[in-house]
Amino acid sequence: MVGAVQEGIVRELNGFEFDTNGYDRAVTKQQQLRCEEESKWYEEEIDDDLKLCYALNSVLHRGVSKYQEIALIDTKHFGKALIIDGKMQSTEVDEFIYHESLIHPPLLFHPNPKTVFIMGGGEGSAAREVLRHNTVQRVVMCDIDEEVVDFCRTYLSANWAAFASDRLCLVINDARAELEKSREKFDVIVGDLADPVEGGPCYQLYTKSFYEHVVKPKLTDRGIFVTQAGPAGVLTHREVFSSIYNTLRHVFKYVKAYTAHVPSFADTWGWVMASDHPFSQTAQQINERIKERVDGELLYLSGESLISSTTLNKSVYKSLLNETHVYTEDDARFIHGHGRARCA
Repeated sequence: MVGAVQEGIVRELNGFEFDTNGYDRAVTKQQQLRCEEESKWYEEEIDDDLKLCYALNSVLHRGVSKYQEIALIDTKHFGKALIIDGKMQSTEVDEFIYHESLIHPPLLFHPNPKTVFIMGGGEGSAAREVLRHNTVQRVVMCDIDEEVVDFCRTYLSANWAAFASDRLCLVINDARAELEKSREKFDVIVGDLADPVEGGPCYQLYTKSFYEHVVKPKLTDRGIFVTQAGPAGVLTHREVFSSIYNTLRHVFKYVKAYTAHVPSFADTWGWVMASDHPFSQTAQQINERIKERVDGELLYLSGESLISSTTLNKSVYKSLLNETHVYTEDDARFIHGHGRARCA
């Protein structure tokens, strides 16, 4: 999930600014990374009156691309963390929860996935998980920001093998434009996109028209679409999760929402799968497919945990059932933050 925009800074009481070869000149004052001798913290604004703070060992790298600001920090609790435009994208301690939940459910529900298109996913973790499936012959990963991709390919060693795979086709382009011009259809299309934020164009990749006229026509007959769908906690699921779910219900016959707690996000996170064919596999059948198809052991998902993740608590379930909002270009919902980077 690359390019989500919220405010994030590292505080320092002494006022010493961390210098990274002139990048500070391109960063807003509020988002400057600063060092303090005894206590360094990464601070992320979740709402006007709510912030999360993460104790730091160090700031490992910073950069500014044409589209977004990038940082790699070493946190005391979650290890190395990738920050895009002040929003924590993933940490080495628990990123497997997000990426296993995003990738494996649609591939395991599909009878024989051979081709996969990833919108966004510049850090390479989504592609890494797709490539663990021995049925997959071709993965197209399309991200608009070449500098983010190069940054992640250089610094995120866990994904080096994925970037080097001859089954991966890396495309630097706008994901919508790439899908529209493609003559290829895909068994699974993945939305590993930035969260929809006001001022950013990513919300256009969550709209009914995009799903109906761009995504769905590029799926094969039994194709499955999956997207990350933002915070899905009791207090946060109405921001975008319920609306994304309802929007997909207006385009596909079968829509399945599921959630998992991601500790570094300090919230429950949501994903939504959609298809014109039912998601009918049992936990036992999913476990058999994991054993047959997936290279290595999954750290988070099993057949039982996947099925149980689709059972939502009463508050969230009722909200999804009663949601009426449909994403359009003129009527969108946003999470807290301000966009400036282009999407995917």
